[in-house]
Amino acid sequence: MTWTNALIDVLLFFFVIDCLLMILVVLMQRSKQEGLGAAFGGGFTESVWGAGASQALVKATVWFAAIFFMLSISLARLYSYKASLSEKTSILQQELLKPVAPISTNAAAIAPATPAPVTPATAQATPPPVAPVPPVTSKLMPAPASATPTPASSAPATPAKPATK
Repeated sequence: MTWTNALIDVLLFFFVIDCLLMILVVLMQRSKQEGLGAAFGGGFTESVWGAGASQALVKATVWFAAIFFMLSISLARLYSYKASLSEKTSILQQELLKPVAPISTNAAAIAPATPAPVTPATAQATPPPVAPVPPVTSKLMPAPASATPTPASSAPATPAKPATK
């Protein structure tokens, strides 16, 4: 991993130098409409480097741009390689990579429970007793004293007889 850090540092140095030179070359170019090139005084590049300087600056811009793109792609690849080496897996990835316990092959656990057949005798069975619901009280209206729940009777409830005509 140390070679990737060293290579990244060297490439970053050249990347910054390339960016600064490209900015300088682009700003020194004379535009056809005298836009940004006029900021340095009209024919600044022609007076310093001669009449053929504009063609040399265009070629230098192309070379600096090509170097800029190559360094950008190289640095992106190196940073992704460095991240893949030192990447800690996320919690979700750790959970997905855990080994799964073997499934029990117990026949009783696998077989679905079959319901008991419904007969007229079981259809008339009494339902289980229902616990009483406590009264709803609020802070604004306290519960009346007579609304206290009564305990459920211990005798099972008898089913209602069907009405006969």
